[in-house]
Amino acid sequence: MIELGVFSKIEEYILEIINLLGIWGPVFGCFLIVIESIVPILPLAVFITLNFMTFGNLIGFIISWIFTLLGCAMSFFIFRKGFYKKFCNFTNSKRRLKKFMKTVSSMTLSELVILTAIPFTPAFLVNIAAGLSDMSFKKYFAGIFMGKISLVYFWGYIGTSFIESLKHPIILIRIFALVMIMYIISRFVNKKVNLE
Repeated sequence: MIELGVFSKIEEYILEIINLLGIWGPVFGCFLIVIESIVPILPLAVFITLNFMTFGNLIGFIISWIFTLLGCAMSFFIFRKGFYKKFCNFTNSKRRLKKFMKTVSSMTLSELVILTAIPFTPAFLVNIAAGLSDMSFKKYFAGIFMGKISLVYFWGYIGTSFIESLKHPIILIRIFALVMIMYIISRFVNKKVNLE
């Protein structure tokens, strides 16, 4: 009974923060989703969860998906339009980057969709490599357009289920199992496309 009381308090606290932020919380969250696609130091899952909890599953999904696509497209164009030399000077492994660019450039649309759909794939690297490679924006955008549907849904489901698991800890086991499955798949895919 004490544990359930603690979980309920945590859930109340999270909902209080969301109510306190009002519409500005998700707006700020959407802005950070865009930034995360370019500078991958922010927790994308948290911002998607915030949108799901504030706007509901459908609207939260649509908003998160649109802003994820916007961020990825911006990242693509930043590197497509002449940031190559600056980025290469910043990184230590030019040879590895060029190899990855070649791999991404030769990907089929379905391979790109699968790569971008997996939650643990470093999306910023895919954005950079696609922007620096010979891949057309049309192919790149078609790939992320489809792939990010699964990614956004995954993080939205995990985030909202985690909040629900504060009441029903058995859900935590399901979340952990799902995250582990996706992690194992991502490791396999990452090795196939030489991300590691």
